Amino acid sequence: MLMQDLRYAFRALVRTPVFTAIAVLCLSLGIGVNTMIFGVVDGVLVQSLPFQEADRLVIVQETFHRGNIREGGLSYKNLLDWKERNTVFTTIAGVQTRSFVLADGGGEPDRYSGSAISWDLFQMLGKSAAHGRLFTAEDDRPGAEPVVLLGDEIFQRRYRDDSSIVGRRVLVNARPHTVVGVMPPNFEFPENQKLYIPLAPLAHDRPRSERALFPIARLKDGVTVERAGSELTAIAAQLSKEYPVENDGWGAVVQPLHEEFIPDDVRLIIWTMMGAVTLVLLIACANIANLLIARASVRQREISIRAALGAGRWRIVRQLLTEAILLGLMAAPLGMALAVVGLRWLDSAVPPDDIPYYIHWAVDRRAMTYTIIVSIITGIIFGLAPAFQPTRVNLHESLKERSGTGGQGRRAWLRNTLVVVEVAASLVLLVGASLFVRSFQNLQNRDAGFKAAPLMTMRFFLTGDAYQTQEARALRITDIVRRVESLPGVRAAFASNLIPLGGGGGGGRATVEGRTYEKGEEPNIGLTAVTPHLYRTLDVRILRGRDFTDAEAQAKRPLAIVNETMAKQLWPDQDALGRRFKVAGTDTGDEWFTVIGVAADFFHSELDDTDPLFPCAYVSLGWMATANTGLTIRVDGDPATITAAVRAAIREADPNIPLFNIRTMEELRALGYWQYGLFGVMFSMFGIVALFLASIGVYGVLSYAVSQRTQEIGIRVALGADRGAVLRLIVGQGLILAGIGIFIGLVLSVPTNFIVQSILFVKPTDPISFIWVSIFLILVAAFASYLPARRATAVDPLIALRTE
Repeated sequence: MLMQDLRYAFRALVRTPVFTAIAVLCLSLGIGVNTMIFGVVDGVLVQSLPFQEADRLVIVQETFHRGNIREGGLSYKNLLDWKERNTVFTTIAGVQTRSFVLADGGGEPDRYSGSAISWDLFQMLGKSAAHGRLFTAEDDRPGAEPVVLLGDEIFQRRYRDDSSIVGRRVLVNARPHTVVGVMPPNFEFPENQKLYIPLAPLAHDRPRSERALFPIARLKDGVTVERAGSELTAIAAQLSKEYPVENDGWGAVVQPLHEEFIPDDVRLIIWTMMGAVTLVLLIACANIANLLIARASVRQREISIRAALGAGRWRIVRQLLTEAILLGLMAAPLGMALAVVGLRWLDSAVPPDDIPYYIHWAVDRRAMTYTIIVSIITGIIFGLAPAFQPTRVNLHESLKERSGTGGQGRRAWLRNTLVVVEVAASLVLLVGASLFVRSFQNLQNRDAGFKAAPLMTMRFFLTGDAYQTQEARALRITDIVRRVESLPGVRAAFASNLIPLGGGGGGGRATVEGRTYEKGEEPNIGLTAVTPHLYRTLDVRILRGRDFTDAEAQAKRPLAIVNETMAKQLWPDQDALGRRFKVAGTDTGDEWFTVIGVAADFFHSELDDTDPLFPCAYVSLGWMATANTGLTIRVDGDPATITAAVRAAIREADPNIPLFNIRTMEELRALGYWQYGLFGVMFSMFGIVALFLASIGVYGVLSYAVSQRTQEIGIRVALGADRGAVLRLIVGQGLILAGIGIFIGLVLSVPTNFIVQSILFVKPTDPISFIWVSIFLILVAAFASYLPARRATAVDPLIALRTE
């Protein structure tokens, strides 16, 4: 019986190739975008992290409520105490992300992002080495022979898949290390790290107050996250009493690893996209349902004859549902092809370093299964109303009616309702797309506080015994800046741990002279050490006071320039010039700095930071010269042309200094908000697909209405009706439907937009988005209505009167 229904359904669809092609195209668009986003949802949110019993893995962090620190790092000494005193974990492992320079005499040194880790971290994750071995407890102790684990990318690119690298010695930060193993492909824990060294030799002598570790633990069987959190909170309270100077007020928090690896804003945007493509699919279903209702009207006489010959109502419904499901299955292959293209585009649109290694999306077996299930369910959804509607018609009345007219009035409300739903859903999607596009535009136009062009940025890394002291690092950094500033075309340059819009810098708790604070209540400020010419390079104004002289900036003198935000917050009722402050938790110790200038604010962090302007002071480089140093250069002309000359100048200074993260400031600026452009494009794509489907729906309903009213229109024209009046009548019907849909869509958009307001850089009730989308939809609906209306005005009255 099923095969008979399928054969009949296939023949019925083949007999109407235009209808079938339109239906398959509409469905494939809806199914394709659904499969694409399902691949993202499955890869990011559904599939577990690629670790052994990943649901038992948690992160453990310190909290400091007085300082509003909810998830802070852990010190190495606290890690050892937590590890020894807890009863809820099988083990706790520490991770500290660091920069490493790798050299081996076989080429230029390269800088990589890597990690110092506890020896048992990878065993806890259930990972083993692809070549060689993992770290052992013997490797992870103070004074142990230096060893290193290489990631697969280094193994493939630098050593060309040569397994003999295991056992050889290489230079890591200018110090010999023995390569003990190579990690497997597609493993760069915790995100995109390329090599690893043991933690203890690096961190054992660090003070308890240095909280730089990212600890990961595995829960024992039967232990809940809540119980582990309670125990660690008690341990933290004990340590607070035992070490009041370093630990007073510090608590503990435990949360599942997947919550840290997949943040809430990522989950929100992905589920928002899934909701958007679900709307697209519902619009496609409404569209095909409308087409099938019209088609069922044309087939009313056929269905009535089958019923008269003894076919039961369920038999006819089953046959019509079979046709609908077959349509859905026919659309599935094209939908999957569109999903593959969409995911490839998504891969190319996302910067490679912005996606962690453990996230993968693809049209795999799970996605294919999802597509088939969605295709079947979709067929049932859009096929139900058209299948039941014609079977409700009185058989005797239907046989007396001519083909194509039976039950037209009874079905009009359903077709009109579906069109209203399509327009409303399209408006919701298009308003959402507009909000993301407007957010992208706002970020593009956001004032960073300095002129981004023509600036070049890059980082270099100082490593080796020659740069163990701050004085040695400061001398080399100053020498490099002097060499760079002497290059043709360079107007000014400065070096610092900070690169504007790229992050960096340091900070701590400030104490203002003449003012007392409760412990832990001191204001947090940024403290950044810079070479001369920061403000000249960025073209930032000194509002009051003066800049450093070259002699002051190169010497270690207790002078500072503060930004306007710091001046207002720390000295709200007086002039900041001449005031003094000191900063705890930095290399400056108890030194009092005198403010000699107040400068305009500029952004340190990316432009999508909701609160990028914070109190910040700038001191001479000698106070905090770092190994990982940023270089910002203002040039005449194209900034990219200076890279080779800068590289040569640094090689002249020291050939073992690697350059990395080489970007123009415009590129760096764009990296701060690329995701908003991507979201805008994706939601626009969903909205355009929805709009295309909705316009087909409006056109289809009015075109069908015109075909049903051919005789009426002919009579109107024959009796002297103005063809313009007929045109306005038909177009008016379409605009009424669109207007109702737009009103409903506007009402639904407001609460929907408030759900995602945390990831927008525009008000969720942005009037521009609502107004232009509404006008655009009205224009599209008017055009879709005009085409059948124009055909209606071309009706010959004599031909129309003969159609009866």
